[in-house]
Amino acid sequence: MSSALTQLASEADCHLNSGCGFPAPGLHTFNFEPLFTVGGVEVIKPMLLSVIAMLAVIGFFWAAFARPKLVPGKLQLVGEIGYDFVKRSIVLDSIGKKGQKYVPMMVSLFFFVWIMNVMSIIPFAQFPVTSKIAFPAGLAAVVWITYMTLTFKKHGFVGGLKNLCWPSGIPGWVMFLLVPIEFFSNIFVRPFTLAVRLFANMFAGHLLIVMFSVASWYLLTPSIGALYAGASFVVTLGLTAFELLIQFLQAYIFVMLASSYISGALEEAH
Repeated sequence: MSSALTQLASEADCHLNSGCGFPAPGLHTFNFEPLFTVGGVEVIKPMLLSVIAMLAVIGFFWAAFARPKLVPGKLQLVGEIGYDFVKRSIVLDSIGKKGQKYVPMMVSLFFFVWIMNVMSIIPFAQFPVTSKIAFPAGLAAVVWITYMTLTFKKHGFVGGLKNLCWPSGIPGWVMFLLVPIEFFSNIFVRPFTLAVRLFANMFAGHLLIVMFSVASWYLLTPSIGALYAGASFVVTLGLTAFELLIQFLQAYIFVMLASSYISGALEEAH
C-alpha cells in the first residue's frame, strides 16, 4: 500500500465534499522516482526490495542450516518444513526421483517469488515486486533457459525438437497442424504465460488494494461518507487478507509449472 500512502499524502485535503475529484490510482501507482544511483544505475524501490528479498531468503536458510542439528531448533525446523514442502509437494510430485537435483533451484525460486510478493504487506515496503513485469519476465527466462538446455542436452538437437514439437500417440495426418502449434506453445507461449500470470495477479491485487485504500480516505467526511469510508476500509482489510493467499498460491503455481516444464524436458515423450 506504499503507493496508496504516497497518494494519500499528496491528496491530504481531497475528500468527498472538498470539490476535488476522486484521485483514482492508475499506472502512475507503479512508477517510482530513483532512490539513489549506483555505478551509474538508478535504483528504484522495486529493485531495492528485490535485493532485500534475495538477502532475506539467503540469510534465513543460511541461519537455519549453517549448523544443522539432529534435533532441530526452531529456525532449522521452519527451514526444513519449507524445504520439504517444495521438495515433496511440488518437485518430486511433478518430476519424480529425477527431480532431486533440481530441488535447491525450485526452493530458491519459490521463496524468492513468495517474499517478493509478500513485500506488498510489509510496512515501509508495501509494494509487490512482481507487479513490475521485468521481475517475473527475468525469472521466467531463467526457467525457460533451463527447460531448453535440459531438453537439448538429454535428447540432442533432433530429439530435442521432436520432444518439443512431436506429440506421441497422435495420427500422422494431423501432425501438420499440431507440430507448429506445439512448437509455438513450448518455445514462446510457455515463458510468456509463466511471466504474465504472476505479474497480472500481483498487479491487479495491488491496484485493488490501493483503490480501496484511497477511497477510504477520500470518503472520510463528517457525513454519510464516513459510513462509506468504513465499508471501504473493511474491504481493504479483506482484500489484504485475500492477497496473502494469492501471494502464496502464485509462488506455488510458478514453481509447479517450472517443475512440470523440467519434467517434460527429461521425459522421452510428452
